[in-house]
Amino acid sequence: MQLPAEAVATAVLLEVVRISELPTMRGAPYPGRAGAHWIGDEAAGVLGLIKSLPGSEQHRCGFSPGWSVRAYADALDLVLFEAAFCFSCHEVRMHGTAVSPALATQFFDAGAPQAHALLALFREAAP
Repeated sequence: MQLPAEAVATAVLLEVVRISELPTMRGAPYPGRAGAHWIGDEAAGVLGLIKSLPGSEQHRCGFSPGWSVRAYADALDLVLFEAAFCFSCHEVRMHGTAVSPALATQFFDAGAPQAHALLALFREAAP
């Protein structure tokens, strides 16, 4: 999976959100509760895991994401990007100041070991 390279290089904090519903507007933050905040090596490891997700074909479920990751820079006032993951339709939707249109919608193999590891991390982070 591709992430915005500049944002990954400047991200210092990842926030995991258990999504409660879809946003009312495209590009708005996904509503939900933050479950964990990862910094340093932990954040870098999760970003590496996300980047290692193998691609997949689109599956149809209507896009009902359960988790998102928000990446922040040093100032912590601006989200560099948010990536919402739907493990049913294998789709990731990203938005934020660092996200190009080419990266906004991607598909990953939800059956891959990397996806299982990522989902386990999300579940451990659940509020």
